[in-house]
Formats: sequence, C-alpha cells, structure tokens
Amino acid sequence: MDALTDLTLRPTRHLPDESPLPMASAQLSKRARGAAASGLGIRRAAIFCGAIALTAGGGWQMYKVVEVGGVTALEWGLLILFAALFAWVSFSFMSAIAGFFARLSGASSGLAIEDTGPLPKLASRTAMLLPTYNEDPHIVAARWRAMWEAVDETGRGDCFDWFMLSDTTAPDIWVAEEAAFLELRRHCAHGVYYRHRSDNHARKSGNIAEWIERFGGAYDHMIILDADSLMSAEAIVRLAHAMEIHDDAALIQTAPIVVNARSLFGRLQQFAGRVYGPLVISGNAWWHGPDGNYWGHNAIIRVRAFAQEASLPDLKGRKPFSGHILSHDFIEAAFMRRAGWAVYAAPALGGSYEEAPPSLIDFAARDRRWCQGNLQHLAVLPARGLRWISRLHLMVGIGSYLTAPMWFAFLILGLLISLQAAFVRPEYFPKGFSLFPAWPQQDSDLAKWVFAGTMGMLLAPKLMAYLTLVGNGAERRAFGGGLRVLAGLLVETLLAALIAPAMMVFQSRAVTEILFGHDAGWQAQRRDDGVVMRSEIVGKLVAPTMIGVAMAGAAYSISLPLLIWMSPVIAGLLLCIPVGLLTSLRMSAPGVFATPEDIAPPAVVARAAQLAQRPRPQAVDALTRLREDEDLRQEHLANLSIPFIKPGGRIDAALALARAKVDVCEEFAQVATWLEPRETRALLGHPALLRRALQLP
Repeated sequence: MDALTDLTLRPTRHLPDESPLPMASAQLSKRARGAAASGLGIRRAAIFCGAIALTAGGGWQMYKVVEVGGVTALEWGLLILFAALFAWVSFSFMSAIAGFFARLSGASSGLAIEDTGPLPKLASRTAMLLPTYNEDPHIVAARWRAMWEAVDETGRGDCFDWFMLSDTTAPDIWVAEEAAFLELRRHCAHGVYYRHRSDNHARKSGNIAEWIERFGGAYDHMIILDADSLMSAEAIVRLAHAMEIHDDAALIQTAPIVVNARSLFGRLQQFAGRVYGPLVISGNAWWHGPDGNYWGHNAIIRVRAFAQEASLPDLKGRKPFSGHILSHDFIEAAFMRRAGWAVYAAPALGGSYEEAPPSLIDFAARDRRWCQGNLQHLAVLPARGLRWISRLHLMVGIGSYLTAPMWFAFLILGLLISLQAAFVRPEYFPKGFSLFPAWPQQDSDLAKWVFAGTMGMLLAPKLMAYLTLVGNGAERRAFGGGLRVLAGLLVETLLAALIAPAMMVFQSRAVTEILFGHDAGWQAQRRDDGVVMRSEIVGKLVAPTMIGVAMAGAAYSISLPLLIWMSPVIAGLLLCIPVGLLTSLRMSAPGVFATPEDIAPPAVVARAAQLAQRPRPQAVDALTRLREDEDLRQEHLANLSIPFIKPGGRIDAALALARAKVDVCEEFAQVATWLEPRETRALLGHPALLRRALQLP
C-alpha cells in the first residue's frame, strides 16, 4: 500500500514509557521547613558590614561635596541616588574582595567537587533535558551528539537518557528538528528521545514541568541545558555523583564558560567572563554556601525536590507582571531552599560551556526579556517562608536593572543642577532672617576624589581578577602569557566603557516600557553563527545617539569643563553606532581576547564544532519535506495525538483556516504556498488533515 494512503499509525519510538510524577501546586504562602544552619554568619557579616561602611563613607563624602552653602532639593535627589548606587557598587566590591582572597588562599568556596582522578561509578539515573525553541536543529543536534558520545565513552552512558524537548512554533524548524533527531538516533545507540509540545504554556518552565509530569518518576536527577549549552562527560558524571553523596542538595549550579565566540562583541564577553567570572563566582559562593542561586541551565537538579517544591505560580494582575514568570530559575531555587533543600554552586568544576549573543543589539534584546522576568520578582518578594538570602537574590536581580534608570536619573540631575547654577538667578538672601547669604556652590576638589574612589571600586575587581590569574602559572600559560591578558584587559575595559552608556539607555527604556505594561514576548535568540544586518544595528542605536547629542549640547551650553567631565558617558552614546558596527564584525582570530578554550579547545567543544561543519540537509519547506521523505513522514505522524474538541469547546482558528484551504486546494503545491505559518503549524499537528493535504496530486 502507498505510504501516503496508509491510515495506520506506527507506535511512537520517540519517547520512553511514561512514569508520571505530579508537580505540587504552586503556593506563594507556603511555610518554610527547617533548613540546616549554614555556619556562614561571620563571612556574611564581613560582606555586609564592609558594604555598609563603604556606603556610609561614600555617602558622607558626597554630602560634603554638595552641602557647601546649603543643599537644594535637586542636590538632595542627587545625594539619595548616589547613596543607593554607591551601596550597589560597595556590595559588589566586597563580594569581589571575598573572591580574591578565597582564590588566593584556597578557602572553601561553594561545593567542592573533585575534578581529577578516575570517574566514579553511578548508582542513579539522570535525564539530560534540552529545551529548544525555534533554534537551528543542525547546530543543536551537533552539540547533543558530541555530549552523548563523550558520556557513552566513559562507560556510564546507561545511567543517562537524553531528551530534546521542543517548544518550536516555526513549521519548517519543527520538521527539521524531527529529521535531525532521526539522524541522531542512527548514531546514538540508546537513550535518545524527542518530544514536541504543541501547547507552549509557561514557556521553558512549563516545558520542564510537562516532562516531569510524564516521565520524571523514572529519574533521580535532571541536568537542564540550554540550546547553546555544552558539558564535558567528566562534568556530567561528577555532577551526578555529587548529587548521590550530597543527599541534602536539590541543585548544584556549575559556572559556564563562554566558547565559540566569533564576533568582536562575542569575544569581548567571552574574555571578560573567563577572566573576571571565576573571581565573582568564587566570591558569591564563599558567602552563599547552601543558599546559592540557579541560572536556568548547566545545573543538575534532584527531580523529586523540584517536583514537590518548584512549581511556579501564575502571577495575578496586569501585563507584563501577570501570567507565568519569565525568569523562573531564581524562584525555583528560592522555593526549594524554602523547603529545606540546599542549593550549591560548584565554581571549581570545569567542563561547563555556553555561548554569547553576537552583537550589542542581540545582547540588549536578551537583556530586555531578562529585565521583565526579574521585575516580575517584585510580586514574589513578599512570599511567605523564603529565606532572607533568597529574597536578597531576588532583590539583586531586580536591582541589576533598576540601577540603569537610577544612573540615568543621576546624570540628568547633575545636568539640571549645573543648568540651575548657570542660568537660574540664585536667591542669595532667602526669606526670613539670614545672617549670611546662601551662596550656591560645591566642593569641586572633593568631588574629584569621590569620583576617583567610585571608579577605583568599579575597576578594582578587574585588577584583582588579573592578579589571581597571572599568579597561577598554569592559568597564565593557558591564556598565552600575562602580557597578552593585560592587553586584553585594557582593550576590554575601553570597549566596555564605550558600550555601558548605550546599555544604560536600553535598560532604562526597558524598565520604563515594562512599568507601563509592554510585554517583551518570547523570541528565539540569535546565536553567534547568525548574521547581523548593519541597518538593524544602526536603527536600534539611533535613540542612544540622539540622547548623547542632547546631553553634549546641554553640557557644552553650561561650560566646556562640564562637557569634559561628562565625556566618558557622552562619548559612549555618540559613538554607539560605530562601536555597535565594529563589535558585530567577525574576527578571524581571537587576538588579545584569546582564552584557554580558544588556544586548546576542550574535546567536547571541538567535537561539536566538527559535527556542526558537516553538510546541512537541503532547505525545504516542512510540507514538501514530509511528502518526499517517507521515514520522516511516518515518524511525524506516529508522534501526533489526534485532536479532540468537545461540543461547545474552543475552535482553533488557525486549524479551521487550514482545513478550509485544504478543502478547496486541488494540488499539493497550492497548499504548500497558500497556508500562512500558523496555519501550516496547525496542519502539521492534525494527522488526518495532514494526510489529506499530502495525498493531493
């Protein structure tokens, strides 16, 4: 019988037998369970007392700057903003100090997972979960296969099952994913599965929850990956073993290293993360202890702890604060910690990798989505039973975006104060008795020292990271020498300073849009193998440039010294278009931004790159591909459930339109060209209607 007219469905081979594990109902008012004392009181006191002392000292010096002759209303506003921003800088500075001494002294920092010696045997089962949404299936499959091969070579492959969990909405990518999976299954002998979800409720967190409810009961742990994630076999096996011996742990977070950057912007992030990241992560782990955080990927999680405690509530209220939580990872860690489970970081464990956005505008687009997700945490902060440090994690996430409009407001207030002094006639003798006139003035010499101190605290972590790196002979040689790293650090600092003002504008705009109810939506992220159009960069960076022109004009109208004083910010805004174009360019070699992973690529990274270079299948639309490939067609049909609508139920408009168009089409070519993407997606999910379309002459 012709396969196109065969109405039987083969049993699905894409998924294993189901082993349901219910996700507990989400509650913001749940009581906390007793958690073991962390014993980190002295460390935490050192961080916070140091930050408070620095903030008090900096705030007092700033007050001395503006109090000469009395403090005006605008100056009070400036002083309050400065104190809040200086507290943020002081807190980060103290954590960096902790990381510096922890790395120099070898003090305990996070969960110590031995990454040398023979790999341990495993008694548990772990699921490797790769949620994907409209990503390049060829690249995703290359990374997945590289990891599968590496784990299988250790002899522990039977302890792991691999799931590609697709939320893809683009029809062509959906079918390409299935084709890539079939190719993977030919090379990977066991334990590889694929599931496409037609209902994308709650996005990534909903994707994971749906897997747990269907298959979670069969596994002890799950390692969550992103579409750009890579992990070595050693890291994967040692993480699973760490969960076996630390039965108090619900989650262990690795410290991913950025790899495969090709554009200048990507290499900038890769270099900065590789040089400064270990210091920051070690410092945080030093005082977080079992109260760590979760970054959403490259982490291992105890499945039952997650199912019992980490279900996310849908927030009430208006968009974009209502609905599912975009930045789910912080909340999931906080809920599991509330229940008494430990959440650890493992900063010393290597073999964990990710990729970075290829351009400034791609970075800003991802940041916009994270901004909305972090601001949603305002609704979770009052949740009952959260540990204080979990609330602090949420506040830090919120503050990382609120500081941008605060810096912007600080600059505007400074301009307004200068404009007031230059153009508004001062009232030297205010109403009421005054023995002396109120001269409007500030201590400019002290202001310079305050500025220098603030900049010193911002730059000191870079210097500390450099010193710890060059002090380690193996690390220094892996980077290609201390002078090369120093050159990279200087160039990175300059480019980062030029990029920061534009990011300040982007983040300020994002916060404003979100507060006024604009939803970011859910877009696929462009990876560093994507092409960035120059016109797109110019169009997105016009607004920061215009703001720079306005600020330069206002500063120059007051005085040339003020323009020079503000030149670091103004230069970054005026130059953001050429900087954006420059940093989006591909680099043939890493140059001063070389990292150890560039010089000697890890085996799993090299294997994934090799697999990604293999010839791609010819680009064909989804329907044509299914019509021409019988194996792919049968697999696709076998993994569809037959839609059923109860009388009075909701009708899928896209499916109804697809059905109407198929009914009037006389040839298959008409269907392939007439249907809109949403209609094609609906058609691909309906087995009977899809058969009818594919049977057309």
